Amino acid sequence: MKRSAGLLLFRHTDHGLEVLLGHMGGPFFARREAGAWTVPKGEYEPDEPAWDAARREFQEELGLAPPDGEAVPLGEVRQTNGKIVTAWAVAADLDPATIRPGTFRMEWPPRSGQIQEFPELDRVAWFGLDAARAVIVKAQAAFLDRLTEHSA
Repeated sequence: MKRSAGLLLFRHTDHGLEVLLGHMGGPFFARREAGAWTVPKGEYEPDEPAWDAARREFQEELGLAPPDGEAVPLGEVRQTNGKIVTAWAVAADLDPATIRPGTFRMEWPPRSGQIQEFPELDRVAWFGLDAARAVIVKAQAAFLDRLTEHSA
């Protein structure tokens, strides 16, 4: 069973609570919005603590050091692909223009023999909670609910 861990940044604005999500890079998600946005996260091995993985993956996916601050545990969710995702929320204000995403390589187009490189996250953006629920990977919406409960 694959496991991922990540950090969900949040901030309070005049428009309410906002969260930072990343749009998954690569050709499968290029034209999708709904279900194509995620908590910045990544896989880790069983011998690595999830918290350490969440901080490492934040650095790898966004090219920025993870923010300091109180980490609010948001628990786990199981995505439809079976992957278990663990997340923490951290209050921070990050400028999306500063990210330098990591990349991955894959054969594209399929069965072409050509290996191409794609950004892990092709963009990041701040979303109000309703807008975030409309685009986030379905199972990860539970993280938004848990953050809302914590912030109430």
